[in-house]
Amino acid sequence: MQDIIAQLTEKAGLSPEQATKALQVIKEYIQAQLPPMMQGMVDNFLNEQKKPEDILGE
Repeated sequence: MQDIIAQLTEKAGLSPEQATKALQVIKEYIQAQLPPMMQGMVDNFLNEQKKPEDILGE
């Protein structure tokens, strides 16, 4: 999620607080469009900090 916030601050000129709020609004919008059983996937995607090789090694 920090990567997206960094890109929003750099490319859109938002403050870190504005970028965080914008990402929260986008996340809530996407989750509202999905069935409840899939909403957690959005959280997992946005909060994912591991590399694919880290996951495979678990």
